Amino acid sequence: MRILHLISSGGMYGAEAVILNLSRTLNQQGHTSLLGIFSNSTNPNLQLHDLAQQEGIESHLISCRGQLDRTVPATIRSLAATTAADLIHAHGYKADVYAYIAMRNTNTPLVSTCHTWYDDNRLVWLYGVIDRRVLRRYAAVIAVSDDVRQRLLHAVVPTNHIHFIRNGIDLRPFTNATPSLRHLAAPEGLLIGWVGRLTRDKGPDLFLQAIAQLRPTFPTARYIMVGEGPFRPECERLITSLALTDIVHLLGQRSDMPAVYASCDLLVSSSRLEGLPMAILEGMASTLPWVAPQVGAIPLAIHDGQNGILIPPENVEVLANSMARLMQSPEERSRMGAAARRLTESEFSAERMSEDYLRVYTAAIIQSPNPEAAS
Repeated sequence: MRILHLISSGGMYGAEAVILNLSRTLNQQGHTSLLGIFSNSTNPNLQLHDLAQQEGIESHLISCRGQLDRTVPATIRSLAATTAADLIHAHGYKADVYAYIAMRNTNTPLVSTCHTWYDDNRLVWLYGVIDRRVLRRYAAVIAVSDDVRQRLLHAVVPTNHIHFIRNGIDLRPFTNATPSLRHLAAPEGLLIGWVGRLTRDKGPDLFLQAIAQLRPTFPTARYIMVGEGPFRPECERLITSLALTDIVHLLGQRSDMPAVYASCDLLVSSSRLEGLPMAILEGMASTLPWVAPQVGAIPLAIHDGQNGILIPPENVEVLANSMARLMQSPEERSRMGAAARRLTESEFSAERMSEDYLRVYTAAIIQSPNPEAAS
């Protein structure tokens, strides 16, 4: 089976990690998974393209000028033809819409993974509305959380077209990785990590407020925040106003995430809205416990008291208290981290994820007018 993934990438985040993990595993299983990555004139983020090529995964760039480029559908049709794609798998609203326009009069089935929608502003909200209308025409739509599934149902995407698939990761890079950031920790001090896009939905402001509460009790602790996004200026303002400049490090995007996780003693998510973040699974694979909110599909991965602590969202006091509980107990951190690794191995591997996707792909192709491609 030949699968063409399409994405307009904003950096190496959850969707990009899913594509790499899925492509790597499918190719190892004898299928062909290849990429079509939008090269946007305003923000040509090509990190995924570069990483794919480094791993020997076939990747093509799709030139896109502005929000509406009438040449893109023809480029996608040509790419699907020249790569002999049996199926197109789109990721994100831009890829969803362009793939639909490009392939609506063809026999090539369309599949989309809805990682989540971040309604940062009215324009992004509108894109999400348009996206969900287009997805009604897709052969299959994958939801990574029940919240995403409910939004698809509300948008009248056919129930029998919606599938729930948990994310999965390649565990190998996160096994015995060498730390790269321990120099940021104080002598004998803890290093606490936060990983994600800097958007309001990810709640970096809540994390910073919790740090301010914890500082008197844990004066030697240091904190890192990995990721970029439109909320960075607000984070910088908060770090200054809360007098945290000496203990909080905004590191931007990193290409050495296994080494970043290996540097940490504890990981924290403070999201207001989520699917199932790849960072959660990567941290678990790195034998680390999490303090995380009960939003999206996070409770599928974080089991309260076993491999981390689940908390209500948008509650800074509970967030700070839960962080303090694990910061003062190395034994509990060790026990929960080991349990996190075991759960990742049993339920969140890339192999399990690829098997789930292959079932969806096969059904979509069989239902298409060209079913022999499913073989």
